[in-house]
Amino acid sequence: MKSLIAVIFALLPSLVFAAGGNVHLDDMKVDLEDNASLQRGAKYFANYCMGCHSTKFARYNRVARDLGISEDAMMENLVFAETKIGNLMEIAMRPEDSKKWFGATPPDLTLVARVRGADWLYTYLRSFYADETRPYGVNNTVFKDVGMPHVLASLQGKQVKGCSSVVIGFDPLTGQELKEDSCARNDHEGQPVEVLYIEEKGELSAAEYDKAVADITNFLVYMAEPMALERKSIGFWVLLFLAILFVPVYYLNREFWRGIH
Repeated sequence: MKSLIAVIFALLPSLVFAAGGNVHLDDMKVDLEDNASLQRGAKYFANYCMGCHSTKFARYNRVARDLGISEDAMMENLVFAETKIGNLMEIAMRPEDSKKWFGATPPDLTLVARVRGADWLYTYLRSFYADETRPYGVNNTVFKDVGMPHVLASLQGKQVKGCSSVVIGFDPLTGQELKEDSCARNDHEGQPVEVLYIEEKGELSAAEYDKAVADITNFLVYMAEPMALERKSIGFWVLLFLAILFVPVYYLNREFWRGIH
């Protein structure tokens, strides 16, 4: 009974996050072996996120080594503070200043992928929409009343929430899309279904922006556990060793217990 209670308490944080809302999360395919994606994610993160968010549990030289970036290139293109290659990835903004400016200190993002999950991050970064009632002029369908500006708005463009034509199927004879006004349908609470759509285009197309967000998410998943690939590799060899060791141990055990009834 005590062990069951301990397991429940251990799983409680993940259950809380999982039950945090009824928002649909899009599927994000993480690929930690895709160095090109990780490098692009590091570039986007350094340029758009590190003004406010640190990753202070990681070091520049470790990230450069894991992602196949030379230390000179790392310092020249991805490090914008007066720091050394071996230092932690901290930011210059002081917590007391950020709390005064934003109302709360922006969190460190080293472990955010472990806490929130890749699907949550991927969907969150694609779900900002214009909302003039909010202090920064944006809201988010995944994180309601978010206290953060849409730092990737120049890439995505102006996204709004409202009624729009949505594809509901295809004509079996012509193959043409069948569309319907989203607000013609109601959700489970009986409210008209509003969708997100781009009102003003940004620097990237919708597909290009989704790829950029996937790269950022991929990078943050790596940051949360830099040894993930090494851990899996070590785990495979450990399991193989145990499988081989099982054979002599099994016969040795039979030999020890031979003649004992």
